[in-house]
Amino acid sequence: MSDWPAAALIRSKREGRRLDAAQCHALAQGIGSGQWSEGQIAAFAMVVAWRGMHAGECRDFTFALRDSGRCLDWSNLPGPVLDKHSTGGVGDCVSLALAPLVAACGGFVPMISGRGLGHTGGTLDKLESISGYNVNPAPEHLRKVVAAVGCAIVGQSDDLVPADRRLYAVRDVTATVDVPDLIVASILSKKLAGGAQALVLDVKTGSGAQTPDEGAATALATRMQTVAQGSGLELAVALTDMSQVLGREAGNALELRAILDLLCGRDACPRLRELVLALSAELLRRGGLASDRASARARLQQALDSGAAAERFARMIAALGGPGDLLEHPQRHLPQAPVQRAVAADADGWIEAIDVRALGECVVDLGGGRRTPTAAIDHAVGLAAVRGCGEQLRHGEPLALIHARSAADADRAAVRVRAAFRLGAQASAPPPLLRWLE
Repeated sequence: MSDWPAAALIRSKREGRRLDAAQCHALAQGIGSGQWSEGQIAAFAMVVAWRGMHAGECRDFTFALRDSGRCLDWSNLPGPVLDKHSTGGVGDCVSLALAPLVAACGGFVPMISGRGLGHTGGTLDKLESISGYNVNPAPEHLRKVVAAVGCAIVGQSDDLVPADRRLYAVRDVTATVDVPDLIVASILSKKLAGGAQALVLDVKTGSGAQTPDEGAATALATRMQTVAQGSGLELAVALTDMSQVLGREAGNALELRAILDLLCGRDACPRLRELVLALSAELLRRGGLASDRASARARLQQALDSGAAAERFARMIAALGGPGDLLEHPQRHLPQAPVQRAVAADADGWIEAIDVRALGECVVDLGGGRRTPTAAIDHAVGLAAVRGCGEQLRHGEPLALIHARSAADADRAAVRVRAAFRLGAQASAPPPLLRWLE
């Protein structure tokens, strides 16, 4: 039994006092072991939303979450252990390409990913579009796949940061998902427990992001850098634009297909391709696999052009239970929605602004996301061929292509898609895709 009961720790934070390392440890152990009730966890999350945490306190809490379960040891691998995390955005499927691409260049990427959160999609949900793919392999099997293939994208096991698993579930239903200190502790604790030596963090900002305001996103990124100091983790932080869908697709199987196109040298969205290459290049540099970003980009381009990255992806899918011919025959293995309908622009003009959050919510309502944690997902539905900011449209040209389960679903989605786009008389340049926080 802890020397600090839950009520005492919650009261201490409520009254504005700073928790020390021992108290943070007791807190994390109480949450992870099940000693704390969901009501107590919710009260703690809400008081952190109100009072916040000092940087050192947030660091102590991050380490305490990490130590609430086992930590993965990859010291047997003959190369750097590298990872990437995104705070979430509509159409953000970068991880699916980055992991095999970095692996093809000599890195090892055991990536612990999550499911969709609110209006943003989840990497695990996208992978589960593939029949048979196992996002929860046994620990020894995961170790074998990473050693043999170089990458594996899987879910958080029960014994990896169990305190964060319980806290995260409560945050999702108590309006505390966007609390900066809890975001920082959740992300870094999992990455540290996962054994990463270098991490690229992609902090989204703009209308489709969890943190739309650029100032708030910058503050979150800065706090992440501060808390990571002294952890042994080499961290690079990018702020990336979510004022439009990252690629052209939003929806699980649709985004998976876009990644196959990118890896196999077929038509790929330039924004998606550029972000994959930029984040991967920085990860190679931080992991000591390239001396600078230019040489890293050259290695990555070779891995794409030669098919080495696609081959790594195919091996990862097969090793984790998926089909062996996904690259050759994606149509056999990825579900397709029975109704596909274009949404036409109702006027001439240039796309001035997009309510990207509304597009993400539209995908959720089509069935491509969850309103409750246990809800089933329809992996086939979503939006494809979504147009971007600064593009010119003529009356009747498509804004997007809806993939729906029924005609009625498509009708409702069409109204929302059309309302999400604002057309104007002049072209305006979209914000820069990426800037590094130095």
